Amino acid sequence: MNNATSSPPATRGPADHDVRAQIVVAATEHFSQYGYEKTTVSDLAKAIGFSKAYIYKFFESKQAIGEMICSNCLREIQAGIRAAIDGVESPPEKLRRMFKAIVDSGLRLFFQDRKLYEIAISAASERWPSAIAHEECIRQMLLELLKQGRESGDFERKTPIDETAAAIYLVVYPYVNPLILRLSADHTDRAPAQLSGLVLRSLSP
Repeated sequence: MNNATSSPPATRGPADHDVRAQIVVAATEHFSQYGYEKTTVSDLAKAIGFSKAYIYKFFESKQAIGEMICSNCLREIQAGIRAAIDGVESPPEKLRRMFKAIVDSGLRLFFQDRKLYEIAISAASERWPSAIAHEECIRQMLLELLKQGRESGDFERKTPIDETAAAIYLVVYPYVNPLILRLSADHTDRAPAQLSGLVLRSLSP
């Protein structure tokens, strides 16, 4: 499988969103049952009832299908994190909730749908555009939260804000990256509170 390095793969043939959506829904169900790595485009075509050539009119590879599935999943995770902090006035409390939401969303992906988790593993290890974009989204959320905390006087202002955001991102990264999440799962019951508490003490003005 070729590594994706820039933008999501371009589609071939007619841009029929209904058919593309149908393929993605069917592929998601198939991957959930049989796994991403073990499934070929031929297997998928048989399961969906389309010809392999017809699928290639809409997606140039199995990775392109996986990319769309992964993007959908990561958007749900991002929406869940935003929902956890929306309406919270206190920046420190927002940070606590953000840490917990990141951990909880990763665990849901890991434990509730292990087959689809394989797609997330491929996306992270091969640096798919969707995985890169997700990591950037989390960094931007942290940066915005830090700005709010500095404006409110809850967070210190001496350290360059980009440096601070990068350091905090490294703290939460084991729960953002599904490859490392597998090794961190034993600590998820206490990690969000302990890690966010440590970060908040370092941010104290």
